[in-house]
Amino acid sequence: MEKKKDILLKVIKASYRYSDAEEGEYALKDVSFDFELGKIYAIKGRSGSGKTTLLSLISGLERATDGEIIFDGKNLKDMNLDKYRSQEIGIVFQSYNLLPYMTASENIILSMDINGDKSKNKEEKAIKLMEKVGLKESYASRKVLRLSGGEQQRVAIARSLSYNPKMIIADEPTGNLDKQTEKEIIEIFKKLAHEENKCVIIVTHSDNVSKLVDKVYDLDKVK
Repeated sequence: MEKKKDILLKVIKASYRYSDAEEGEYALKDVSFDFELGKIYAIKGRSGSGKTTLLSLISGLERATDGEIIFDGKNLKDMNLDKYRSQEIGIVFQSYNLLPYMTASENIILSMDINGDKSKNKEEKAIKLMEKVGLKESYASRKVLRLSGGEQQRVAIARSLSYNPKMIIADEPTGNLDKQTEKEIIEIFKKLAHEENKCVIIVTHSDNVSKLVDKVYDLDKVK
């Protein structure tokens, strides 16, 4: 008997226009995808196909002009999007978006503070999160600028896990990395999906990334 799909996110005929006018140009049109817990996905497409727009809709930074985005049974239109972004989803960027004057652990702890984490020992929790993404405890006290690109991205992933979100969205997370480091970063994401039952969505141009994920969704440029 086939296992029932545990769908966390449904994108249903989602469209986005650059203006509210009826004749407004579409950045994305009639896109429908399902995303399950426990799987890692890649979203690919040529420049201008709407990958970043789709990411903005999924993360609640923009609202769909038409169609629906359903997360865990709830329509994003009916949700508190600030709470959604700070508690339900983790976002990882190509440029890491870490504060360079802080240490690795301080960046993670700052995320905990912003999200109201009540842990008694946040430093210890930050170190455990870093170890989960392959960084030793000694890295915790290092300033971000003393870390390599791959190490910074690991810190960024650890930061995204600080409030245990169900879904992780990554925008070109390996775009600045060499092929070996790229593979290591994707393996971290795969482990989070397969062993911790998270839904991981990666926007990428990389064919190497596409070969490592569970499912690839291709976007075509709106005609």
